[in-house]
Amino acid sequence: MQVRDYECDLQGIVNNANYLHYAEHTRHLFLKRQGVSFAEMHANGEDAVVARMTLQYKTPLRSDDTFRSCLRIRKDGVKYIFFQDIYRESDHKLCFRAQVDVVCLVNGVLAESPTCDNAFREYI
Repeated sequence: MQVRDYECDLQGIVNNANYLHYAEHTRHLFLKRQGVSFAEMHANGEDAVVARMTLQYKTPLRSDDTFRSCLRIRKDGVKYIFFQDIYRESDHKLCFRAQVDVVCLVNGVLAESPTCDNAFREYI
C-alpha cells in the first residue's frame, strides 16, 4: 500500500488512526483471499467483531511511503488473534505492530464461527 497525503498530520507523518484502517483493510483482504465475504457473513448471521487491540507505533510513515502490511493468525478458544505488522518498503523498518483480538457473533451470540474456522484452518 502507499501513504496518501491526506493521511498525514501537521508533523508530516501518518496520523495514528490511519494505521487502524491499514490493519483492518489487511484483515478484510485476508478474508477475501480465503474466499470469505464480510458482507455475506453478516447476511448469514455471522459477524466478526474486534474485541481488543494492542497497538505499538515504531517508526513513522510519511506521505508517498510505500509499505507492506503483514498478518498472522492463531486461535484461542472462540477468539481469533491477528498479529499485524507494517513495514516501510524503502528500508524494511517496522512502523506499526498490533495484536487484534476478534470474536464472532452468530445470530447475535458469542460463538464459534464455522465460516472463519473453515477459512483459517490452514493458518491456525
